[in-house]
Amino acid sequence: MAQTGLTIRKAGLDDADALFALVLDFATSFKPEEQPFLFSLGSLLKDDAVHLDVAELRGQVVGYCLGSDHYAFYANGRVSWVEEIMVRTELRRNGIGRALMESFEAWAAKRGSRLIGLATRRAASFYQALGYENSAVFFRKVLKD
Repeated sequence: MAQTGLTIRKAGLDDADALFALVLDFATSFKPEEQPFLFSLGSLLKDDAVHLDVAELRGQVVGYCLGSDHYAFYANGRVSWVEEIMVRTELRRNGIGRALMESFEAWAAKRGSRLIGLATRRAASFYQALGYENSAVFFRKVLKD
């Protein structure tokens, strides 16, 4: 069900406080710190290969989607990657995540991406409902400072 009064728009520096509050709820492996977050936000907003939208409901930021694109040999062109998507817990299952993903998909298509990839541990059914399929296993290695 679509949320009445929902707006999906590009994020800006004015959204920093609301975004940071959402990031605190999103993070699982790392504890977000405000200064690195602010540095990252400033850098991401300047990068035209980055997509950062917020979902605003009745004037309040309630979600975001962060992704990017790059060229890859295996796809014979550009691919897009959803890095993070977050909706406030109490507002989930109301179409906000779907609207954020549709905005990301439109951005990726406009930039000529051949596919969208993402990793998830907890939201497989959400992505399957949007037409995504399980394609690979995700590995990671945390690098120490």
